[in-house]
Amino acid sequence: MSGVLVVCESKEGKLRKPSREILSLGRKLAAESGGTLSAVSFGTGAADLASDTGSGGATKLFVVNDPSLDDYMTETHTSALQAVVAMAQPDILLFSASTNGRDLAPRMAARLNVGVASDVTSLEWSDGKLRGTRPLYSGKVIAHFEAAGKPAVATVRPNAVPAEDAGGAPSEVVPVEWQAGEPKTKLIETKAPAAGELTIAEADIIVSGGRGLKDAENYSYIRDLALALGGAVGASRATVDAGWIDHQHQVGQTGRVVSPNLYIAVGISGAIQHLAGMSTSKHIIAINKDPEAPIFRVSDLAVVGDLFEILPVLTEEVKKAKAQH
Repeated sequence: MSGVLVVCESKEGKLRKPSREILSLGRKLAAESGGTLSAVSFGTGAADLASDTGSGGATKLFVVNDPSLDDYMTETHTSALQAVVAMAQPDILLFSASTNGRDLAPRMAARLNVGVASDVTSLEWSDGKLRGTRPLYSGKVIAHFEAAGKPAVATVRPNAVPAEDAGGAPSEVVPVEWQAGEPKTKLIETKAPAAGELTIAEADIIVSGGRGLKDAENYSYIRDLALALGGAVGASRATVDAGWIDHQHQVGQTGRVVSPNLYIAVGISGAIQHLAGMSTSKHIIAINKDPEAPIFRVSDLAVVGDLFEILPVLTEEVKKAKAQH
């Protein structure tokens, strides 16, 4: 068993939370299989992550230090990762089920002629094989799978496993030679969310709004509560289609699948497409004036009432509680 290789993503020189989570999972798999845990990062300053990956338990950090990899591009990152895999020869290759990970993992698997287990919530090494689970049909069914081929490739749903610090020394940096070549595409523009705004993919707390808000201006109720809780702003498809909020906030079958510790659904009826994106959240609170709303079937706490009366009071109480600590 040669080991586990985790494809890391960073932001402003620090590991993103989902990468820290899969390093923790990778460390567990390496211990179960008797192999080693390694990581890979790309772009200028890739080696600067050695301290973070070492804390996650990775003994080696493979780096492709090339400025053409500073921004994610499918073509160049697939080529660079293929060079790393050829050198590292891992038995298990792990990605976060982030936007980049969901794009890169299947492309890499195709080049390696292996399958990919997508959006998994648990993994274990048993009898010489990678096995795991992933939810299907809005969490109504849990699928058990066994990876075939080498390396076994999987993408792990953010917030599915805890990020645990192993307290290790900085990873040994291993430079990887790679020729960029001439890409067929180029990056024109990158649009980033507002400063300080959390993405729903990584947030521990998400407050989502639905058609019950009645108007785009009323999204301020959702943003105020999310800000007070230190969470991210989510949305139903109906509000995105209405132009009230950008698609990057959409939770559901045609948006993001999320698993935060706390999901607060406000004015969302609970269509099956929305439930498919959030029903695996650890704790679900639903606020809706309709006592028969389908969202209440999956919620841990159901609040029946007028959101315009409830949210301002709830937001103020959260602020008061945080001020006391």
